[in-house]
Amino acid sequence: MKKIIFTFIVFITITSCKEAVIVDGNNTFRTGVFEIPAGKNFVKETIIRKDSIQISKYEDHVDTLSIKWKNNFFYTLKYINPKNEMQKDPMYIQINKIYKDSYDFTVKIGFSNFSTKGTIYRVKE
Repeated sequence: MKKIIFTFIVFITITSCKEAVIVDGNNTFRTGVFEIPAGKNFVKETIIRKDSIQISKYEDHVDTLSIKWKNNFFYTLKYINPKNEMQKDPMYIQINKIYKDSYDFTVKIGFSNFSTKGTIYRVKE
């Protein structure tokens, strides 16, 4: 009976791990061109990352942000020239799942309770 339960637990563990193609914790998403598609809580946004700078283009707006990576799964964005009070707060981004050319993330603005989730896709190296 113990062998059956153990086999069942191992089977469930292995099959549940196939949902995401996990990439090792390298610098895959630190540079390149990315896109956040329009959807719940987001407008279509094109992102260009180089070194410690991120350029975000959405609708008719272009913003430049500084990006600081704490590790391969957490980074902070801050507007270089904030246009309003909300843009003065940093954005804390946690990478939740990594796929081959995309990742799921959670973003929190400043020390507020506001938090939302999304997916970002690499469109060009």
